[in-house]
Amino acid sequence: MRILYEVLVPVRRRLQWILGLAVTGWAQTAPPSAPNNAAKFTNASKSAAAKVVSTAASSGNSALRLGTGDLLEVSVYNIPELSTKTRVSSAGDIYLPLVDYVHIAGLTIDEAEAVIEKRLDQGGFVKNPHVQLFVDEFTSQGVSILGEVSKPGVYPTLGEHRLFDLISVAGGLSDRAGKSVTVTHRDQSSVTVSVSRNLEEHADSNIPVFAGDMISVRRADVIYVVGDVNRPSGLLMDGGHLSVLQALALAGGTSSTAKLSGARIIRKGPSGITEVPVPLNKLLRAKAEDVSLQADDILFVPASGRKKLEGRTAETALQLAGAASLIAIRP
Repeated sequence: MRILYEVLVPVRRRLQWILGLAVTGWAQTAPPSAPNNAAKFTNASKSAAAKVVSTAASSGNSALRLGTGDLLEVSVYNIPELSTKTRVSSAGDIYLPLVDYVHIAGLTIDEAEAVIEKRLDQGGFVKNPHVQLFVDEFTSQGVSILGEVSKPGVYPTLGEHRLFDLISVAGGLSDRAGKSVTVTHRDQSSVTVSVSRNLEEHADSNIPVFAGDMISVRRADVIYVVGDVNRPSGLLMDGGHLSVLQALALAGGTSSTAKLSGARIIRKGPSGITEVPVPLNKLLRAKAEDVSLQADDILFVPASGRKKLEGRTAETALQLAGAASLIAIRP
């Protein structure tokens, strides 16, 4: 019986690790079903994205090495009092009852179990201990996905994967995503590539991504047109420039009750919020030069019948911008 037990325990450990990583570990970080915009990704990208999970699940313990930030569950067979959940510190250590701190960073699951068993045995705490270690969160073997994706977070991955696969796993690009993505590697080197809703248009941007990398999806620039206009809007721009007349046209123009002489550009700068008067009545008659807009500018057109705002123009414009519908301006 003793021999049979010693044969079965390592097998059981490995099976529990593989099943746990495939089911429990991924369930804690994987996003729910992707929103509608994720449907714009190709089926090939979605299929490849699923391999991110299967690769992590199918890799044996020999391929997995513990690192800073990993969340572990440690148990000792037949001694429930020693069961604990702990996270690997920045120094690569975990704290355990009786044995104090144990350095495990860089070790495989099997190696870490052996080190803990040795500490328990040599310290005279447990005779012939059998330690089981389960990884709840494999943070050190994950890729961080930040910025304008549907589900930012840390996603477990082993080995090499492709950028578009991981964006798909994170639910796809959000409605406010820009056209550039930056991948920062563990050695702090980085590369910025172009993307769009149809990823096939930028096949050369589907670069390799490895565990420990960070993916950052840039937010598109926005210009708001609010107030007494036909379609108050936030205009998403992927580079390029917009003028006052162009932005006004995209917002459907002014209504018949608009006070053209009261138009303002609300602009945020290092010194705070400023208001720039816009001679909109002259612009519409081609008697003044068009005015260029900057990212995050708010073009505000008041209504002629409204009470004087008495210094509350910026506050009103900011409130209206927060409720404006977003419109993507794509080439």
